[in-house]
Amino acid sequence: MNPGKILLIEDEPSNSRLMEVTLRPLGYETLIRADGNSGLAAAHDEVIELIVLDIALPKLDGWQVLDRLRSDPQTMAIPVLVLTAHVGDENLMKAADGGADVFMTKPFQPDDLRQVVRALIQQRRETLAQRNGNPTR
Repeated sequence: MNPGKILLIEDEPSNSRLMEVTLRPLGYETLIRADGNSGLAAAHDEVIELIVLDIALPKLDGWQVLDRLRSDPQTMAIPVLVLTAHVGDENLMKAADGGADVFMTKPFQPDDLRQVVRALIQQRRETLAQRNGNPTR
């Protein structure tokens, strides 16, 4: 199975670059979008295995993006990892209530990000294989 694509929706170029370099060893292609609207468009136009979503975005913020992803049948099953500098229990709860699969804060440890990404994509692939009648084991 091909490695797939990860969509990074992040407006800060240095953060996007750090995430891209961190995830490169996993072999996934990374697509970077710097605002919520272009992130949503990419989620529709590409076959995406995982979305890493910042909260503080121009145009549409991350909460609005998450809501639209989860309410759209085409994107509702794509795992979403919220990665933000906005710490606190209220944001953690908002992410969970909004349908995020994982909530992580910046700055992140590269190994932690890689581990979470690997697990989310593996879980998604196993779910898809079971739905299609092709057990992965």
